[in-house]
Amino acid sequence: MVLEIPGPAGRLEAIVERESAGGAARLAVAVCHPHPRYGGTMRSKVAHTVARGAVRAGAVALRFNFRGVGQSAGSYDQGVGEQDDLRAALTWLGEHYPGLPLAAAGFSFGARVALAASCSDPRVELVLAVGLPAGSGDYAFLSRCSRAKHFLHSTRDQFGTREQMEAVFALAAQPKELTWIEAPDHFFEGALPQLEEAVAAILLRRDSSSRIASSR
Repeated sequence: MVLEIPGPAGRLEAIVERESAGGAARLAVAVCHPHPRYGGTMRSKVAHTVARGAVRAGAVALRFNFRGVGQSAGSYDQGVGEQDDLRAALTWLGEHYPGLPLAAAGFSFGARVALAASCSDPRVELVLAVGLPAGSGDYAFLSRCSRAKHFLHSTRDQFGTREQMEAVFALAAQPKELTWIEAPDHFFEGALPQLEEAVAAILLRRDSSSRIASSR
């Protein structure tokens, strides 16, 4: 369902998805898209795949366009204002699905935004960082980030080699996990089904672990 949600720079265009069979949702996930300056939108294939994996795991998935993209108001803000856009998306999820745990996910530029915003947002239980551009930018903030973080990365990502991704992962504070997806490039060409499966498995495992902990 396409909708508009309030954002700090004006309305944000968004799509909310959940299992068509209905039933109680287990989690609410806000999904961030890749770089707006390079054609990234909430309809990008990888962002769509991440949302689909979340829905398979019984989550409500909210994809949204950052400011200045599609029908969203405002203009590109170097990844700073985009963090506020994500916080607005999380607020919307919290208001419309009260009581559900919140997670953030993102691909490429969106992965960086999701990590930066979530590390200082106590509402977020888990961050999925897909295709983080580990070859550029300063990730020192991850050494102080106690939020649960799961990195999913292509084995042949041209914007973050295995060595670069492993260096960022080593820097990040616990809790953290890293999943490699066998793929020929940054965009998981030919490996989107495997990425979807990995996202669903991570979220299902998180849900199972939470239920076990709450029953003790």
